[in-house]
Amino acid sequence: MPLTMAKPGETVTIRRITGRDDMRRHLAQLGFVVDSDVTVVSEIAGNLIVQVKDSRIALDKTMANRIMI
Repeated sequence: MPLTMAKPGETVTIRRITGRDDMRRHLAQLGFVVDSDVTVVSEIAGNLIVQVKDSRIALDKTMANRIMI
């Protein structure tokens, strides 16, 4: 299921990242890699603020839908 289905406060593990190569590379540079843990900090209208490693990152709904958990 996509990351947008996770509830605030929930920690999930990334299973797969879909999209074009440049999009997957950009997400990997931000810390979104397979088997890493991501904590959803908050969600507003499908847009997410997530904690990856030691940083918080805002993702829009389309970007979050590419990250499968």
